[in-house]
Amino acid sequence: MTERRLVPQLAAAASRCVLSPTMRILVTGADGFVAATLVPLLAASGHQARAAGRALTGEIDGATDWRALLAGCEAVVHLANLAHRARDARAIERANVAGTRRLAEQAAACGLRRLVYLSSVKALGEETPDRPFDAASVPAPGSVYGRAKLAAERALARVAADTALEVVTLRPPLVYGANAKANFRALARAVARGWPLPLASVRNRRSLVYVGNLADAIVRVLEAPRAAGRTYLVADGAAVSTPELCRALGAALGRPARLLAFPPRLLDALPPLRALTRSLEVDDRALRDELGWRPPFSFEEGLRASAQRRRGAA
Repeated sequence: MTERRLVPQLAAAASRCVLSPTMRILVTGADGFVAATLVPLLAASGHQARAAGRALTGEIDGATDWRALLAGCEAVVHLANLAHRARDARAIERANVAGTRRLAEQAAACGLRRLVYLSSVKALGEETPDRPFDAASVPAPGSVYGRAKLAAERALARVAADTALEVVTLRPPLVYGANAKANFRALARAVARGWPLPLASVRNRRSLVYVGNLADAIVRVLEAPRAAGRTYLVADGAAVSTPELCRALGAALGRPARLLAFPPRLLDALPPLRALTRSLEVDDRALRDELGWRPPFSFEEGLRASAQRRRGAA
């Protein structure tokens, strides 16, 4: 079952105390991976979503004019983002910081009530060797992308402090689903093709969030009055080790993962594998306790949905 076909289940599972029964919502980055699940979920939840992809916005920076897209809307979900794989630090700053600040300023000027910003756990840091990140963690981003995400969060906070715009920030870890890219896609492809992976000896803890769960959380913070001004972490639940993830992927794909023992310290020295050996764990109790949010899909259900399009692709 693909993410789009899971939307009715998501909508049926929602019981909400909402900011407004029906809102007109601008979704930026609407041709991206998360928006493909979020936009139909918003419609199924009774809202009117205005999808703004790159064809409408072009390259985003501090000069982008959002006013025509914001006209008539009550809220905006900002997903548009230059991914962390980009190497140009200035381009990342223009898109992720200046572009985000410009959107917030114009949203406030247009009278919008709320902006939901999809940030990243990388705004806090690249790894958690001792304890999970939580609501009290002090940000210490270790990458250009993470620093830009944190700078964008702070720019939004300044706009909110000077206007009536309510800002809510979500910091997800790795987001996975049928159309996920980067590390998850590469790992799923390797497992599906039966490639031997030197990961059996890795002893780490990594949090993940299924795109259907993330979309549900976005709708919850968009609607909940008490979410105004808050920053939340979000995850499926308990963290898993990389070997556990590989085995669970194999079970979902119907292809047992082939894991080989290899010294983790040697893997850690290889940049492409470093993220698979280190821990990056989040504690999202604030979101669950304050808003009563629970992920509608388990980790296993998310992996099964993610694996469906990959069966037989080896």
